[in-house]
Amino acid sequence: MSARLIQGSQIAAQIRTEIRQQAEQLQAQRGIVPGLVTILAGEDPASQSYVRAKQKTAGELGFHSLQEILPADIREDELLELVGRYNRDPAVHGILVQLPLPGAIEESRILYAIDPDKDVDGFHPVNVGRMVIGKPAFLPCTPYGIQQMLVRCGIPTEGADVVIVGRSNIVGKPIANILLQKAAGANATVTVCHTRTRDLAAHTRRADILIVAAGRPRAITAEMVKPGAVVIDVGVNEIGRTEQGKRRLVGDVDFDAVREVASAITPVPGGVGPMTITMLMLNTLQAAQRSAS
Repeated sequence: MSARLIQGSQIAAQIRTEIRQQAEQLQAQRGIVPGLVTILAGEDPASQSYVRAKQKTAGELGFHSLQEILPADIREDELLELVGRYNRDPAVHGILVQLPLPGAIEESRILYAIDPDKDVDGFHPVNVGRMVIGKPAFLPCTPYGIQQMLVRCGIPTEGADVVIVGRSNIVGKPIANILLQKAAGANATVTVCHTRTRDLAAHTRRADILIVAAGRPRAITAEMVKPGAVVIDVGVNEIGRTEQGKRRLVGDVDFDAVREVASAITPVPGGVGPMTITMLMLNTLQAAQRSAS
């Protein structure tokens, strides 16, 4: 029997409705409109596409949306000055600097310059530290979205054996920390696997929940998945083009085969991806709400 699909696009739509309602309430009661600025340096096509999607979503939710498009040769000190200006702007509650930045700029210096209370990407060391020790923080958007998918689909995490394939700072490490917290939607037993893990399949086959962010197309096969497991596929890999010129995308999981083993699985595309921008908007809303308290 094929696994049920965890449709991130549907869950994201539900959360966006909630965000829009809360944003309208915040404006009506406190006169505050959530403000988000996106900063893009250079002309990377993927980054441009991501920023357009973020701006479009912010506009649909009724946010105060700003966009800074900067030349690739912008100096680091100029970018730091711009970040500082938005740190001081009370109408801006969230600051997002689109990565990657041009090679001459040290990304960590820019990200660390963002006010932690406006760091809606959740990458500032202050927010990372708060997350690790279980204090309120802006959570990185993709891991936050994964947790929400599990919670809203009624998939129990307490006591579950969770195996994560991938140890990036963007997905692997934060989702591990989120799910091991002593909190609702967490309380899991977490194992993180990576490129130096011995006998990867021995770990993945015991997972109740398998989260894959390996960056390799179809790296997880059906033989590596425990029957009845929940599989969250974070990967997005281009493997060519259709006759019409559209990109052919697959995840890090062999979807067709694993679907026959798992109890639930995310598709690619349409699974984790739609959740990321949605959680960015939720973080921005929460930043605006905190500014009112």
